[in-house]
Amino acid sequence: MRHQDSPGLKKAKRLVLIVALVAAGWPNTVPAEEPFDTLRRWAIDSEPTPPKMANVENKDLRRARNYPEQPPTIPHDIRDYQIDLNTNKCLTCHSRAAVEQSQAPMVSVTHFMDRDGQIRAAVSARRFFCLQCHVPQTDARPLVGNNFRDVDAVIKGVGSRKGR
Repeated sequence: MRHQDSPGLKKAKRLVLIVALVAAGWPNTVPAEEPFDTLRRWAIDSEPTPPKMANVENKDLRRARNYPEQPPTIPHDIRDYQIDLNTNKCLTCHSRAAVEQSQAPMVSVTHFMDRDGQIRAAVSARRFFCLQCHVPQTDARPLVGNNFRDVDAVIKGVGSRKGR
């Protein structure tokens, strides 16, 4: 029969391991006062007055898209729109039946596809919650710099380099 450790011996081995790790400085592996980048503009232990909420753009104008298959942004305020399991306020204007009167763009045909690629008569449950992909825009100042170039600018830049 093999020799097996008693429960008391197992606890003693664990205790020795923990003491050895603590003595080696295991919990303190990160230097205490190391600086790091953050978007925070104040000390972590202070409670400054939060900035004013940005205004939602309400221009009802379609924006250009920056890349293929980009979901369009929402060009109007959606505050108090109810979107839940039973109701979707967006479809009041964007459903097939409502677009003639509302003059809003109809939801894409992809919104009627089920997970097997079959086109259905009603908006698919996978696409019922609009805010998963579509977002309203605000007049907020960007938090970080951005040098994004859309696909047309990239193609133009590549073409101009070829001619040199």
